[in-house]
Formats: sequence, C-alpha cells, structure tokens
Amino acid sequence: MKDILIDDNNDLCLLSGDFEVGYSDNQQQKAILSTEKGEWKEHPEVGVGIAQILADDLYTEVLIEIKKQLEYDGMQINNVALQEGGKLLVDGQYN
Repeated sequence: MKDILIDDNNDLCLLSGDFEVGYSDNQQQKAILSTEKGEWKEHPEVGVGIAQILADDLYTEVLIEIKKQLEYDGMQINNVALQEGGKLLVDGQYN
C-alpha cells in the first residue's frame, strides 16, 4: 500500500519540500504494534501495546493479539512467532 511516509522518530518524511509517498505496510504494522488501545481516535479498539504486554511475559497472548490486530487491518496472516533473540516474525501480506 502507498501512503505518506514517516521516519523512525515518527516525523513526516519530506522530499524536495513535499511529503514523501511510498510503500507503507511496514510502518503501518509498526504503528499498530507500538500503540495502545484507545490511541487511535477513530478506531479505539486498534493497538497492541507490545511494550507493555511483553513486560508481563504473556507471549502467547501477545501473538494472538498481534494476529488479530493485523487481520483487522486487512492482512492475510500465515504465521506470527517470536524467534531467537526476541525478534518478531510476521508472515503475511495485505489483500
């Protein structure tokens, strides 16, 4: 999906004085994973709050919530798993 891009500090990316537009699927996934429920005004049920959930060591619940939230966003999920070293694997694509 194409959308306005943001950088790692959640600031708008500018290119030649205009908004930069490009592939935005990864930044959308990051936003869903990092925000808490209630932070999206128009969709208060969206958000995983992964930092808080992982602090509670509820890994199975985290994976279920991630899968549910990304499917709600329109992704077809094949697999969500925690890999060695704490890396999150999300295998899926947007329809």
